[in-house]
Amino acid sequence: MSQSSKGSNNTLTSATSAVWGNHVAVPNTPAGFTVRTTYPTNPSGAEVMLEQWEAGTEEPPHSHPGDDMTVVIEGKMSIQFYKNEAGRLVRDGERIFLEKGAVGYIHAGRIHDAKYIEACKLVYVHDKAFGFVAHGK
Repeated sequence: MSQSSKGSNNTLTSATSAVWGNHVAVPNTPAGFTVRTTYPTNPSGAEVMLEQWEAGTEEPPHSHPGDDMTVVIEGKMSIQFYKNEAGRLVRDGERIFLEKGAVGYIHAGRIHDAKYIEACKLVYVHDKAFGFVAHGK
C-alpha cells in the first residue's frame, strides 16, 4: 500500500520514504545486511529493527535469546528450523517461505537459518534486547 501525501501529487513508497534511510552495516554480520535500529528505554520493552537484505544473501544457523517477529515488507525469504541431536544440527521440518505481507514468529532459543531469495525489507521485532547466537552445522 502506498499513501499520497496530502496536497501533493507525490506517492510515498518504501523506495522514497525516510523510514528506510539511515541504514548501517553491522560488524560480524552476513554480507548484504544493513539495519536501522531503535534503542528501547524500557528494560521490558521490545527492540525494533528495519532490516534490508540483498537478494542471494543468507544467515547461518543461529538463535536469539527472546521471541521474535518478522514482517516482510518487500521481497521473498525462507527459514529452515534445526534441532540439535547429539551435538549435530539436523533439519526440523520443511523450509518455510515468507513473501511480502507475511509475518513469521520464532520462539526464543529456536535454531534457524534465513535465506533472502529476493531483496527484502523487513520489520523485525525482538522481545527485550536483541541477541544473536551462532550455531555450527
